[in-house]
Amino acid sequence: MPIYEYQCKACGHRLEKLQKLNAAPLTDCPACEAPELGRLVSAAGFRLAGSGWYETDFKTGSKKNLAGSSEQPAAKETASA
Repeated sequence: MPIYEYQCKACGHRLEKLQKLNAAPLTDCPACEAPELGRLVSAAGFRLAGSGWYETDFKTGSKKNLAGSSEQPAAKETASA
């Protein structure tokens, strides 16, 4: 379900509302109760949730860990000795 942004033309109050796509737009402002609420056009936001959104999810074999390595660089090993 998308989150819609609304702003009252009478008092300027802004709010966000989680609504179904086929739900009727809100018209009454919850702050001043005037029927002047209008839907704003804004950038779509989305959230990646669940499995399947990570770098390693679709890789196989030795390509699984591209961002980090389990091996220590040689410079760190000699510095700690």
